[in-house]
Amino acid sequence: MGRSDQGGAIRRRRAILLVLGLLVVLGLAFAANHASISALEEPGPLETYAATKAKQWLVSRSARGPLPAAPPDDATSRAAGQMLFSGRCAFCHGQDGREPTAEGRSMYPRAPALSSPRVQSWSDTELFWIVKHGIRLTGMPGFGRIHSDDEIWHLVHYVRSLNAQKR
Repeated sequence: MGRSDQGGAIRRRRAILLVLGLLVVLGLAFAANHASISALEEPGPLETYAATKAKQWLVSRSARGPLPAAPPDDATSRAAGQMLFSGRCAFCHGQDGREPTAEGRSMYPRAPALSSPRVQSWSDTELFWIVKHGIRLTGMPGFGRIHSDDEIWHLVHYVRSLNAQKR
């Protein structure tokens, strides 16, 4: 390849990068003019998709570490989880965990029904991680500083039981 061929290829790459950069800047300018950070407005499909995929990936990656052993998933554990749930979680997720409260529905993202397929699709280790650490910028607090690992497992067992008790 001669010098002029190399120079032409470099100029083409620069032109492509310039056009792509311009498209990114225009896209950001458009988003800045039309985007809203209000929790009262429903987000668009692109924002919802991107945020959901990012959250799923980050939780899945974070929950890979070693976790403390879970107590047996039995009626005693689920009852303990239900008691904890009533005191800490019902304010947003509703008394039965299936019907979020007005407060939970007014958040963005909305507090989910814990019996929903979306919540029930998380693995036990992912649910444990979410309850223990919370998820920043979602309204979901982390309970790792106020509840023991066994108590968090009780909450996970209770949340799992909501799937079996669907109406």
